[in-house]
Amino acid sequence: MGKEKIVLIGAGSLQFGLGAAGCILHSELLEGSTISLHDINAESLNLVYQACKAAIDEQNLDFTLESTIDRKKALKNATYIINSIEVPPRFELWDQDYEIPRKFGNRQVFGENGGPGGLFHSLRIIPPILEICADVQKICPNALFMNFSNPMSRICLAIKRKFPKLKFVGLCHEYHHHEIIASRILETPLSNLEIKAGGLNHFGVILDIKYKDSGKDAYPDIRKKGPAYLRSITTMDGHNIMNYILEKFGYLPYTTDSHFGEYIHWAWEIADMDGIKNFKDTYMASIDYASNKITKLIQRGKGAKLVKPDDERAIPIIEEILINANYLEASINLPNNGVISNLPSDLVIECPAIVNKKGLHPVELGDYPKGLAGLLRNQATVQDLVVEAVLTKSRDIALQALLVDPVVDSYTQAEKILDEMLRVQANYLHLE
Repeated sequence: MGKEKIVLIGAGSLQFGLGAAGCILHSELLEGSTISLHDINAESLNLVYQACKAAIDEQNLDFTLESTIDRKKALKNATYIINSIEVPPRFELWDQDYEIPRKFGNRQVFGENGGPGGLFHSLRIIPPILEICADVQKICPNALFMNFSNPMSRICLAIKRKFPKLKFVGLCHEYHHHEIIASRILETPLSNLEIKAGGLNHFGVILDIKYKDSGKDAYPDIRKKGPAYLRSITTMDGHNIMNYILEKFGYLPYTTDSHFGEYIHWAWEIADMDGIKNFKDTYMASIDYASNKITKLIQRGKGAKLVKPDDERAIPIIEEILINANYLEASINLPNNGVISNLPSDLVIECPAIVNKKGLHPVELGDYPKGLAGLLRNQATVQDLVVEAVLTKSRDIALQALLVDPVVDSYTQAEKILDEMLRVQANYLHLE
């Protein structure tokens, strides 16, 4: 079929660039297509280009490979854009997002997508993504924009409001990485389970789960066996909140404490805060280590073997669109518009969707469980204010976003955090 043009924005990020290109190069359906690698970091971009070119040449693959730091050039004639960018220096800024609020007594769990850290991350990253979307709308308005960047829900909501005609979807691997927990609790293969899940990105639960072989509801077994299993897991990202939500609300989250806890005021009481901090630090160190190792291998002419598929869903979704698959994707981010009936329509939610040549069509989930819906509605208000602060560049609205956020303890704390972050990140945060 082929002849698509797939643009990878942020391709200089070695893990993303090599993994996404690897998925494309392993797709028979996409043979004959063009891969356009784009990044503002020419040095990193060239490394990915070298590796991808070597992979194409060694295997004599039928793909055209482009590489450019000129975004407008990259987007010309694009049919699909996969975006995975961060504002550098990513980890240094994330440390500030995490540590500065804690200096003023804030007890945020992770500081990436929710709480004060999530606000400042949003204020930095949403403006450049909106600039990309402006170019997409002008240069290739029929292309599908696929976002990997965090904070996912807030980025997608900003895109929805700023560019309502733009075709976009947010993709996150969180559900796919953690659905296996249900299989392990139930001691049955994942292939024997029919699961429906949704909510907000990094803040969702399994809503229905059945055994395929018997057709029986599996939730009674989840509720019976789940707590003991979750207490037995010792990974640093934590399962204490996951277990508490299951026990008290009756539903199993599909994300671990490091993310789910970002949106809850009392998360610090239950989560292993030291473990999550160690998880964050270990993650940062592992990315740096892997990047250094990959760089050396490419420089030694061994890059071709590094271009291999990752487990992200962007390329499978492109294939499903092209062949009109009517395939059920388990977890994507799209505007609500009544999919979850007791949450605001003007909200980007995470839900299953049918994918075919006409696009991505969310599966209606009905009413969300009442108690959990209360938690999600609170975040809907926070996200509303965060996006408004970005779009209006309003310091006052940013402060309101902090004052409404359940993770913030007091107005004095909110004001001190905002003042300090605006001072420390003055080159990145532009509010009036």
